[in-house]
Amino acid sequence: MAIGLRTPINDCILLVRHGETEWNLQRRNQGRFDSALTERGMTQAHATGRLIGSLPNAATARIVVSPLGRARRTAEIIRTHIEPVPELVIDKRLRELSIGSWDGLTYDEIAVCCPGVFDGDNGPEWCFRSPDGERYESFAARIGEWLSEAFDAPYVVAVTHGIVSRILRGLYAGLPRGVAMTLPVPQNKIFRLSKGAIEEIVVPPAAGLAAALDRND
Repeated sequence: MAIGLRTPINDCILLVRHGETEWNLQRRNQGRFDSALTERGMTQAHATGRLIGSLPNAATARIVVSPLGRARRTAEIIRTHIEPVPELVIDKRLRELSIGSWDGLTYDEIAVCCPGVFDGDNGPEWCFRSPDGERYESFAARIGEWLSEAFDAPYVVAVTHGIVSRILRGLYAGLPRGVAMTLPVPQNKIFRLSKGAIEEIVVPPAAGLAAALDRND
């Protein structure tokens, strides 16, 4: 790991991206703004909740969520599948990257505002080129701060966003910035962070495969 983490015997983060939203379908960048979960997005959240809720010790899970509506709605659905229903802990450090005045714009609209912004071989690095958005250093610092404090329950369910997920996994695994920024951010998978390793787990459309997450390695 690239940063110093407290790692108790049962440390585990289950990293969840919010379900599909209306703006995801439009390829519109949400940033600090929001749009509603689609029907598919709500189905994804329920499937994730069923999986997490079927864990033998799901009652000990702690749900930490970004303050943004799409993540909170996803977390609210997830928690309905856990008994007893856990409280949602909102942590602003898990909010999505803001690209400033480009928040809410489509890729085509951003290209009009800043011709050539998507050119070159830097891939997703374009999102740090906004004239008034967050910069990588401060963005990674707040995520790293959260990550250094995260292992305080057998299961920490972190419900957050795409770019947050990339950088968080990159920090955890000690990946170079350029590699972290190209990591996949599916909405039908959970990333299990434990003992310095990251496991990608497909969320089944029905309950029954929770054993994949309930391991003592």
